[in-house]
Amino acid sequence: MTRPFIRFTIALCVVSLIQPFAPPGRAQSQPAQKTPPLTGFPFTNETLSYTVNWPSGLSLGESHMTATSDLSGWHYELSLDAGIPGFTVKDVFRATSSAASCSSSFNKDSVHGSKKTNETVTIDHATATRHSNYGGKEGGTTTIAVPDCVRDALTFLYFTRRELGQGRVPPAQQIIFGGLYNITLTYTGAETVKVGDKPVLTDKLICRVKGPASDIQFEAYFDRDPARTPVAIRVPLIMGNFSLELVR
Repeated sequence: MTRPFIRFTIALCVVSLIQPFAPPGRAQSQPAQKTPPLTGFPFTNETLSYTVNWPSGLSLGESHMTATSDLSGWHYELSLDAGIPGFTVKDVFRATSSAASCSSSFNKDSVHGSKKTNETVTIDHATATRHSNYGGKEGGTTTIAVPDCVRDALTFLYFTRRELGQGRVPPAQQIIFGGLYNITLTYTGAETVKVGDKPVLTDKLICRVKGPASDIQFEAYFDRDPARTPVAIRVPLIMGNFSLELVR
């Protein structure tokens, strides 16, 4: 069971989105109304909650994402608490980025069954320095050459939301999730999904993440609200489709 949950966790962090991709229709004249203030990322600080579901629909746990800003830029956090009898998954991912969505640090603290891992990556322009700790044992320090303005997996999720809000899909690029991974996003059109008991029109992206020893593909669905809120992530595994679904 370890490998499917590791793959699912990677997908959650990478998959980690103002205007829909559907062709605009002719607007009809309406009385002037006061526009409500925009909320959610990137307009305000944000907290989102999700359920993690087994293919049958049974809940495996929960996940929370937060985004807060200050004068230095943005601070992101994603926590995951899930598992099945005999195997626990607890992950906390934290990232900091500039206002331009260039990463400055990324940390992941994971417990998968009996395996505990902590990794911290600091980024300075084209160099990333990774410090690892496995089960209380030092894993050493590694220096990695990275593209200028590289993004970690969590920052990339929020960057994607910002880009979709401007009618763009981010181009294929490298991201940091400990090591370097290549990510490609493909927009496949509009799709209606259920959020709770209500249908929501979303934009669907196919996300492919390829690393030195992994090649993962999953689906991500984003509301057409101004914040491009992620409403669902579905990861196809041998046992079926695991999903992360927004709680409203």
